[in-house]
Amino acid sequence: MALDHYATLGRSGLRVSPLCLGAMTFGEDLGWGSSVEESQRIMDRYIAAGGNFIDTANFYTKSHSEKIIGDHLGRHPAKRDRLVIATKFSGNLYPGDPNGGGSGRKSVIAACENSLRRLQTDYIDLYWLHNWDVNTPIDETMATLEDLVRAGKVRHVGVSDTPAWKVVEANMLARFRNWSPFIGLQIEYSLLERSVEQELVPMALEHGLGITPWSPLKGGALSGKHTRASATTTKVDRGAFMTAFLDERTFKLVDELEHVAKAHDSTVARVALAWVRSRPGVTSTIIGARRIGQLDDNIKSLELTLTAAEIAHLDELTKPTLGFPQNMRAYFPAFHNGGTMVNGVEMPPSSFVLEKNDKPY
Repeated sequence: MALDHYATLGRSGLRVSPLCLGAMTFGEDLGWGSSVEESQRIMDRYIAAGGNFIDTANFYTKSHSEKIIGDHLGRHPAKRDRLVIATKFSGNLYPGDPNGGGSGRKSVIAACENSLRRLQTDYIDLYWLHNWDVNTPIDETMATLEDLVRAGKVRHVGVSDTPAWKVVEANMLARFRNWSPFIGLQIEYSLLERSVEQELVPMALEHGLGITPWSPLKGGALSGKHTRASATTTKVDRGAFMTAFLDERTFKLVDELEHVAKAHDSTVARVALAWVRSRPGVTSTIIGARRIGQLDDNIKSLELTLTAAEIAHLDELTKPTLGFPQNMRAYFPAFHNGGTMVNGVEMPPSSFVLEKNDKPY
């Protein structure tokens, strides 16, 4: 697979690369990002390799990320129109202003106008709800996004970091009122973060939202740089944000990733990315890079195809325990299937099922 092996995102005709370039690290405003020049080189390398999907947010590096993209790409129509540029709203850039962020009509329209200005473009290809605003009715948010779509300022809308039930409510409203639905779901997803498999992933599969995982390397914990041996010597760039995950569980997982990587003459990061890419519903995985070398290594993960046995092995290492109601299938497997064949597999019997000659009351 290559970066120009495009796939449609969710139930839409929007074609995106299998790896999305995340721009959260564009700009040094927070003390650990890429310089403007390095950010430009990263974008050029990604595009030259066939990538077409760049993701940012109004909140990233105090909005500098959007400006870096706009200065380098937005002001050049020939470059901009070949790309899928995604950004997000919700983040409040104006302390003390209660309408400076969130998902209300006033805030969303202002955020969109400001993002268009910084990105130096007339339209946003994919506009993400960054996170759920509990103080705003979802129908107000969806109606506002529909207005932006009809005005030509936004092409498609997506949702990030929002409960599954709220996403379903939003898309059902959109369906019944003929509004633009969410076509993409952006969620944290990695071998170390699989709680999304409880509700969010099944919801995306059922309702046709393309999944774009963020932090597939868990902030760098699965980059291969952090091992048990290097724990006391390797500098952790993001401090407490990263050290919280550098424990024995992570080190054991990295050991196993190293074994798989050696079998493929590959790297830990590429194996971890390949696993995420193999998950059901995943359309485009968001990769972040502060340096060209990191980008190149991540892109090479597309050359790696894990065997079914390797995927199953890695899956078992961090398999989450799904709670109610998913676990009811394990307790009462015959409630729906009655011991019949399902896709060629005989469902296990249950002691709660009536025997052949029994009759229900």
